[in-house]
Amino acid sequence: MSQLLHISSSPRGAASISLAIANVFLEAYAASHPDVEISTFDLWDGSLPAFGPAAAGAKMAVFGGGAPQGEQAIAWRAAEAVFRRLDAADHLLFSVPMWNASVPYILKQFIDVVSQPGWVFGVNAETGYQHLLEGKGKKAAVVYTSAVWGPGVSPAFGSDFHSTFFNDWLRWTGISDIREIRYHPTLTGDAAEALRTAHAQAHAIAATF
Repeated sequence: MSQLLHISSSPRGAASISLAIANVFLEAYAASHPDVEISTFDLWDGSLPAFGPAAAGAKMAVFGGGAPQGEQAIAWRAAEAVFRRLDAADHLLFSVPMWNASVPYILKQFIDVVSQPGWVFGVNAETGYQHLLEGKGKKAAVVYTSAVWGPGVSPAFGSDFHSTFFNDWLRWTGISDIREIRYHPTLTGDAAEALRTAHAQAHAIAATF
C-alpha cells in the first residue's frame, strides 16, 4: 500500500497556521487517494533522538567502513528507525513555519538524524554526492509559512533561508518533485486572503499529488 507521511515541525498545535494548512491538504488528499495510508510524525512528540557524540561517532565509523559498537550502535539504530519511517513513505508532506529566516531547529535535528551515509547519500571522490532517494518515486509537498517576511518585501523585513535551505536538502536527498504551498501575508497584507489562497493551493496540489 502507498503511504503518505506528514512531518510537522510546528510546536503550536491548534494555533499553528502551517499545521492548519497541512490539515486542509490531508483532508483533500484522503478524499482523492482513499487507498493511501496516511500518518503524521509530530517532530515535537519526544520520539526524535538527539544526534550527539555517540551518533556522531557511529556516523564516522560507517564512513570509515566499520560498524558502530556499544553506545554508538544504540544511537545508530535509533537514527535508523527515523530514517526507515521517512523511507517507507512514497509521498511526503512537510509543514514548515519560518523561524528566524530559516526552519525550526527540530526540523534541522530531523535532517541531521536521517542524513547519513548509505541512507540518504553516498560520496564519490570523483563525481561528488550520490543522492540515494533518487529513483524511488518519492515526491514532497511543503507548506511554507511566515508572518513578517514575504516575496518582494524589503530586506529590512528578513530573508528567506527557509525554503531555499529546505528545498536544497530535498533535492540533495534525490527528491526533485517538490510542490510548494505558501502563506506569507506580511505585516501589512491581507492575512485572511493569504490563508484562502494557501487553502486553495493545498486543495489543488493534494488532488493530483
